[in-house]
Amino acid sequence: MNTDLWNFAVSLYARPGVEAACLDMQDQGGNVCLLLCGAWLETRGVKPDATRVEHLQQLAEPWHRQVVTPLRVLRQQWRKAASVDPAQARLREQLKALELTAERELLERLQTASSVWPVAEVTVSDWLERLAPDGVTAYRDALHKLRVAAAGTQDAVDGD
Repeated sequence: MNTDLWNFAVSLYARPGVEAACLDMQDQGGNVCLLLCGAWLETRGVKPDATRVEHLQQLAEPWHRQVVTPLRVLRQQWRKAASVDPAQARLREQLKALELTAERELLERLQTASSVWPVAEVTVSDWLERLAPDGVTAYRDALHKLRVAAAGTQDAVDGD
């Protein structure tokens, strides 16, 4: 299980049902990068605890709020106008690429922060529940889809 977080996240997001589950949680205020990191940590067997969870949340929140969210909001605001204006459509695609670059940067920061934590400490963990937005029961199906897909993704990426 040597896959870096970015490659794991890209592979996981491409799996059936994962994009929809992530977008649903994102629409409800969830931080998809944190959830993808949580899925990665679960597949690696990293033991969650309150200190680790808080550390990741404190690392992710400012970048997500100050960088990722404003890019996303602007991209979404341009959707309608870009459908009829080719120049704005091109700019919107550049904005989308910039948003993805910002998310990649956040994933790299999360990986760096968690890289010192031992792997294979636990076989079952609850990273996703701990990193999901408040009211986790509303996201139970989405978290389950993410968890199942993550296990398959790690195996596929590692070539197991």
